[in-house]
Amino acid sequence: MRQPANASNSPRNNKNKPSSNLKMVGSVRARVIRTLLAIQNGQSLSSVLDPLLNSLHEGDKGFAHALLLTTLRQWYALERLLDTLADNNIDEVEVRTTIQVGLTQLLYLEVADHAAIHETVEAVKEIDFAHASGLVNAILRKVVKNTNKFRKKCDKNHSLPNWLAYQLKQDWSEEYPALTKGLRQPAPMFLRVNSTINSVDAYQKSLVEADVSADLVELVSELQLPNLADNETANIITSIITQSLRLEQTTAVAGLPSFAEGAASVQDMHAQLAAPLIHQALINKGNADALKNDDANTAELHILDACAAPGGKLAHWLELLNADKQSALFHVKQKDSTDDKNAAASKEIDSRAIQLTAIDNEAPRITRIHENLERLNLEKSEQINLNIVCTDATRWQGMAQSKKQKADKNAPVFDAILLDSPCTATGVIRRHPDISLLRAEEDVEQTASLQAEILDNLWPQVKVGGYLLYVTCSILKQENVEQMQAFLNHHTNATAIEFTEACSWGIAQEVGRQCLPIDSESGDGFYYALLHKQK
Repeated sequence: MRQPANASNSPRNNKNKPSSNLKMVGSVRARVIRTLLAIQNGQSLSSVLDPLLNSLHEGDKGFAHALLLTTLRQWYALERLLDTLADNNIDEVEVRTTIQVGLTQLLYLEVADHAAIHETVEAVKEIDFAHASGLVNAILRKVVKNTNKFRKKCDKNHSLPNWLAYQLKQDWSEEYPALTKGLRQPAPMFLRVNSTINSVDAYQKSLVEADVSADLVELVSELQLPNLADNETANIITSIITQSLRLEQTTAVAGLPSFAEGAASVQDMHAQLAAPLIHQALINKGNADALKNDDANTAELHILDACAAPGGKLAHWLELLNADKQSALFHVKQKDSTDDKNAAASKEIDSRAIQLTAIDNEAPRITRIHENLERLNLEKSEQINLNIVCTDATRWQGMAQSKKQKADKNAPVFDAILLDSPCTATGVIRRHPDISLLRAEEDVEQTASLQAEILDNLWPQVKVGGYLLYVTCSILKQENVEQMQAFLNHHTNATAIEFTEACSWGIAQEVGRQCLPIDSESGDGFYYALLHKQK
C-alpha cells in the first residue's frame, strides 16, 4: 500500500482523544478495544495487528481478527447507529469504542447475545471505565430486542467519513451505491505465480492437491503503442493477458504449496497489472532502439521502480524479466561488418544488460523489499543489475546514482519508469479499514502536491521514446485522472498511451483507466496511466 509521506495520522473523529497509555492485557475483547483505541490515537492497523494476535492464545486469534477488522469496516455506520441509541451524547472514546465492539458482535458476527453483552460489559471494566458498565449493558440489550431492525438500519447507508463519502459521490455518481457497499466487505485473496518457477496452471493443480480452492482470473489489457517498424502506421494494438489465482477462502501463506520457496506471492489482481504494462512498454522501447541500430541505445537498458516498497510490483517485473531472457530486451541484432574489429564490437552489443534501480524513502520498507526478493530468489541475476536505494523520489537524480558522479539535474537516464505513487490508499480500504479513520480531507490535497513533485522530478529523467507508468491505489480522481490531466497540460513532450475498450478491467478515463472495488470478487481500487516521452 502506497501512503503519502506527509499524511497526517491523527484521530479522525470529533470526540475526545483516547489515552495513548494502553497495554495489551486482559480478555480478548479488552485487547481488541485497546487496539482500536491505539488506531484512533494515530497508529496504523499494520503496526498494531501483530502485537494483538501475538498476545493471544491460538484459539482466540481468529475471533480477535474478525472482531477487529469487522468493527473497523463498519466503524462509521456503527457510530451513527450508536448516536441514535443513546439518550445523551457519549463523549468518552473508550466507552463509544466498547459499545461499537459490542454492536459488531451482535449485528455482524452472530455471537450469542448473552456472551456478547456479558463479555463486553466486563471488558469496559477491564479498561478502567467501570462507571459506564450500566450504559453499555442497557444499549446492547436494547439492540438485542430487534437485531434485524438495527442491522438493516446500520447497513442502509455508507460506513465512511462524510468527507470521503461526499467526494466519492462526486467522482463516481453512477457507481457510488455499489462502491460504498463494496468498501464495507472483506477483500478476496489473490495469488501471483512466480513465472520463473512455475506456470499458473501447474500451481493451481498444486493448490487443489493441498485442498485449497482457487479460480483462474484473466485480465486483458489492450493498448495502442507507437508502431516504430512501419512509418505509415502511427500505432499498433498490443494485447497483454495477466493471469492470477483468486482463492475461495483466505488462507494462511503457510498452507500454500512451496510459498516459502518463492513459488507464489500474495498480490491483488489489479496490482498485478502494473509489471506487465511497463514490461510491454519497455519491450516497445527496446525494439525501437534496435531498429535505430544505435550502439549507445542498444548497449544496455536503464529502468526504475520508484516508491518500490514493499516490493510486490518490483518482484513481478523481475519475474517477467528473468522469464524473458531470450527476448530482444537482452539480445539485439548484430550489425553487418566487414572486418574483425567491427565484428567484435557487434558481438559485444549483441548481449546487453538491464540496469534496474528501485527506490523508496523508508529504510524499514527497504528491508521488506530485500526480504521479499530473497524469498523469491530474485536478488541476483546475470544480466539484470539490481540496485536498491533509500532516497526521496522528489529529489533523487538517477544519473548521479548510476554513474557515481555529479550529473546535470534531471539528465535523461531511464528507458522506463514504474511509479507506484504515494496516495491516500482509498482503493485498499477493504484490506486496510483503518484508512477511513486515519485520513482527513486535507490529506488529499497534500498527497496530490507530493505526487506532482515526484512526477516533475522523474519525468525529465526519462529518455526520449521512453515510458512512465503512473500507478496509485486510490479511487479519488484528484490523485489520478486529474493529476494526469494537469501533468499533460504542463509537459508538452508527454503523451498518454490509449487503453482500448477491449480492456477487461477498469473504467476508461480521459487519461488512463480506473479500477473500483465494487464486489466480493473484484480486485482493489487502482488507477493506471502510461505516458510516452516524445521529442
